[in-house]
Amino acid sequence: MPEELSMIAGSSYIPKIRTPPKPAGEDAHFFNQTAQVIGVADGVGSWARKGVDAGKYARELMRNAEFSVLRSAPAAVDPKSVIAAAFSRTKAAGSSTACILSLAGNRIRAANVGDSGFMVIRRGSMIFRSPAQVWKFNAPYQLDGRLREGPGQAEEMAVEVQSGDVVVAATDGLFDNMFPEDVEAVVGRCLSEGVEPRMVARELAEVAHEKSERRDIETPFSVAAAKAGCKQFGRGGKIDDITVVVAFISRALGSRIYSHHSI
Repeated sequence: MPEELSMIAGSSYIPKIRTPPKPAGEDAHFFNQTAQVIGVADGVGSWARKGVDAGKYARELMRNAEFSVLRSAPAAVDPKSVIAAAFSRTKAAGSSTACILSLAGNRIRAANVGDSGFMVIRRGSMIFRSPAQVWKFNAPYQLDGRLREGPGQAEEMAVEVQSGDVVVAATDGLFDNMFPEDVEAVVGRCLSEGVEPRMVARELAEVAHEKSERRDIETPFSVAAAKAGCKQFGRGGKIDDITVVVAFISRALGSRIYSHHSI
């Protein structure tokens, strides 16, 4: 019989713009302890050209996603259905990426639209990373209230986990600025120092933010830009909202939650 595991989670969020007109940025996230569900979303910034704050769409989407699992046991959660339910209830203008993942027993199930996602680290090494969904460079799949097929695009996946594993769920503000080995190094250092999930998330967000502002290093974003022939971006990171949720996987003996919500 599979071992019963649980997630102890914490989060950190660094918005790209901390002043009006978008002081809350365009990312949103949640962690529901009872249902053992994490959600992250990244509002699509190009809506700003139409005077729309896509962060409002992302925040409403994540509020609706959490609402849909409030009375759910972990085994009853279907991540793709959570995305569909949230999408159907979200009325704000805009569009967003979304990644929902849940833990039941020893298995993480996830559904993802776009370039937010998650990775699983075991004994210092990444054993799984969700694939990004993009039409082309810097153009992710997205949930858009004008297009009914949005949730149908969600890619579903599952991965078995063990006690001691670390899950890092994030928006592209992390993944565009840190290679997997960078994430592994930060998580490994934090674990050696015995810090809680919230502090691991904070450290990852701060490292990603620092790299996003540098122009003298290679990052996943600069590598992808060069591969796509977009020479105008050059070296360096991508300045963006950065959301990180870190979950420690442990035996289900009761848990304490270290987190804040951006919704």
